[in-house]
Amino acid sequence: MELNPELLDKICKNMIETILLCLPHATKGTIYRIGPPPELRAVRIASGKRVSSNSHLDWGLPEKSDYNYPGKSWDQYCDKPGGILEAMGWCVERQKSWTSDNPDENIRSVRKQLSGEREDFHHMEPVLIPKAHLYSPHLPKPKYPKNFHGQEIWQDSNYEVGAVIKIHFLDHTIKRGDRSTKIIKKLSRSLGTELFSLYLREAALKAQKDLEEERFRMCNELAHELRNTLTKWSFVYSAINHEISFLREQWENLLSESYPNVTFKKHIIDMLNAELNSIMEKLDYEDRKLCSELLKRQEEFSSMALLPQQGKMWIRNKLRPKWFEIFSRASLPSKKQTQILALLQELENSIFLGQDPKLIKDLKVIPEDLKNKWVRIAYSSFPSSGDHFLDEIEEFLDHPQLNIPHKHQSRKIMRALKTLVRIIPEVEYKANKALKDISKGTNGTSIIFPEHP
Repeated sequence: MELNPELLDKICKNMIETILLCLPHATKGTIYRIGPPPELRAVRIASGKRVSSNSHLDWGLPEKSDYNYPGKSWDQYCDKPGGILEAMGWCVERQKSWTSDNPDENIRSVRKQLSGEREDFHHMEPVLIPKAHLYSPHLPKPKYPKNFHGQEIWQDSNYEVGAVIKIHFLDHTIKRGDRSTKIIKKLSRSLGTELFSLYLREAALKAQKDLEEERFRMCNELAHELRNTLTKWSFVYSAINHEISFLREQWENLLSESYPNVTFKKHIIDMLNAELNSIMEKLDYEDRKLCSELLKRQEEFSSMALLPQQGKMWIRNKLRPKWFEIFSRASLPSKKQTQILALLQELENSIFLGQDPKLIKDLKVIPEDLKNKWVRIAYSSFPSSGDHFLDEIEEFLDHPQLNIPHKHQSRKIMRALKTLVRIIPEVEYKANKALKDISKGTNGTSIIFPEHP
């Protein structure tokens, strides 16, 4: 992909700023551009370091690095026998993230391998871009480099790596697979969309220099891709609803702790699992596989904090049918079947306990105003609740008597997501206007790609 250097720098800085805003324990961010195949040259594009506890960042690439321009080619950073193992090689070849949550044991620390010095805590995330968005199916496939086994990379993947994000953290504030790494992964998808949009811009500008017929063809392709790009904004709504589900989980945990004599979801799942384990002992190998699958589903349901109606459908579509299949295979007595069906019904009823008026009214461990806001927020979803709902969540998270894990981090994330949500209508308006003008045959030079924000 040929990309405008100034716009690429601006996009990368915006992404670093967003990630550091969402993750208060992150100290520095760097984005590396991965060039086109087969060279896949990795070049450091932007680097920002948090100056203080506020949002101000110090930008620049002052320190020496092998990845400063002109960077390193695939042959220089890929895995090879007897060579230095680099996290960059892992991220690019395998298209997977690398988390240094124990720097003393980081086998891909270049500094540690060369000088024995310990590096810091950090996370590296590849930015994946669908191959289908980059290449026409009518053109020959690109040539990718080979790994040290002689195999061409990315043959079984639908993606290319367009960039790699590296985020540094305060010591002992990150773990492999934790919330921070998941947030970086979600935001990396947004950067992939931005890089792809930037690629489309450059492709359109080049097309405008060709024949008029070519210009119209490119405009039609652009209209399709802009719609895809707008669709990808939906990750913001998913991230907001994920935060709401976390608040719902914490509310239901509070109720469970406050009412030990009430049977909540997790306890019923434990009873169903016990029944299932007892049944498994009497079944053959194939039928035990069915039971194991149901155990996994029940554990998955136990770990989720779904809205009540969603939970009800989950039980009816994914748990009940499996139980009925087990009934038929295990030839259970009707009394035992009745007991299990009663537990399933009790499980279905338990998912509504978070909204039980009596339990809510009798709960005295938190103030009334906090309690009422918590219930209202926990059992709502976005965007059906309206834009004002985000202000309500932010106000709720600011409540001094709210005591939940990661409260400060959740507040930072919600503020960042609220900012993104308020940008979306403007982006949609400009994109729709562009599509309308393109459909009328307007010269799209300034409409398709206005000055980058």
